Amino acid sequence: MTAPSSSPAPAAPVPAPATGPLPTEGPTEGPTEGRGAGLTKGPAEGRGAGRFGPVALVVSAGISVQFGAALAVLIMPRTGAAGVVTLRLAAAALVLLLLCRPKVRGYSRADWGTVVAFGVTMAGMNGLFYQALDRIPLGPAVTLEVLGPLALSVIVSRRLVNLLWAGLALGGVVLLSGHGGGSGFGSLDPAGVAYALGAGAMWAAYIVYSARTGRRFPQADGLALAMAVAAVLSLPLGVLQAGSALLVPSTLALGIGVAVLSSVLPYTLELLALRRMPAPTFAVLMSLEPAIAATAGFLVLSQALSPLDALAIALVIAASMGAVRSQLTKPPT
Repeated sequence: MTAPSSSPAPAAPVPAPATGPLPTEGPTEGPTEGRGAGLTKGPAEGRGAGRFGPVALVVSAGISVQFGAALAVLIMPRTGAAGVVTLRLAAAALVLLLLCRPKVRGYSRADWGTVVAFGVTMAGMNGLFYQALDRIPLGPAVTLEVLGPLALSVIVSRRLVNLLWAGLALGGVVLLSGHGGGSGFGSLDPAGVAYALGAGAMWAAYIVYSARTGRRFPQADGLALAMAVAAVLSLPLGVLQAGSALLVPSTLALGIGVAVLSSVLPYTLELLALRRMPAPTFAVLMSLEPAIAATAGFLVLSQALSPLDALAIALVIAASMGAVRSQLTKPPT
């Protein structure tokens, strides 16, 4: 998004900004693709969980993602939302392809179908999220986007307690929508809200396909290939909206900066952190990203939050953390 979107708990990267509760498929050791996708048990469970270093890495990754999103908002007057998406995905795809050098032979039609679906969801998640950022503040946008992965976690968990977390999150949204002052949802552009919710739905699908891709492709090869698919899909819309503005050197440089901050750097930091911390700790830390997004919006974009806005975002964060913890600690069946 939030992500490697738009990204509450172990979710896929994002390119999208933000966080996301839990994937829907079986356990894996560490992230398969994207931002913590496929996590249910960390490679370092019980080792180094109390050390500040890994926690600092995860928080730094969240800061990188959300400040990258804030930087993207600054580019939008030059290229429009579609142009920013094209710059981000193309730059991230180029970097990942150069770093991973994925093999393209030896895969089945089903493998390629999975990676294409992953790329489609990645393009949709980023495209919808940046359309939302073009219309509403960063903090509320990430908070709304988080509802997609949170809903996925509640649906697949089949635990009654997660209905409580869903109700808490809904309460946060109602709180924001119930007043029209400040930057609350009551004063937000309805189209921007719809785009953010759509990005959340795509984020949920992104989590599913990220985990599936990780089981079919080694290392980050599937992520690199899916990013290339997403970049190709976004290119026509970006060219149509921005045209030659995409080739302005300063705009290109800023687009590369967004790609590094929102994709390459956070993925690297999170992979390093997951070698030294349990996945449940990682998941809960990622649930803090709506708050980080609100901070980035305030510091970079001067998007202030009212006390009610802050309380509503806190409710969604608490719901995300609760859903993540309840699923990660559920008894085996």
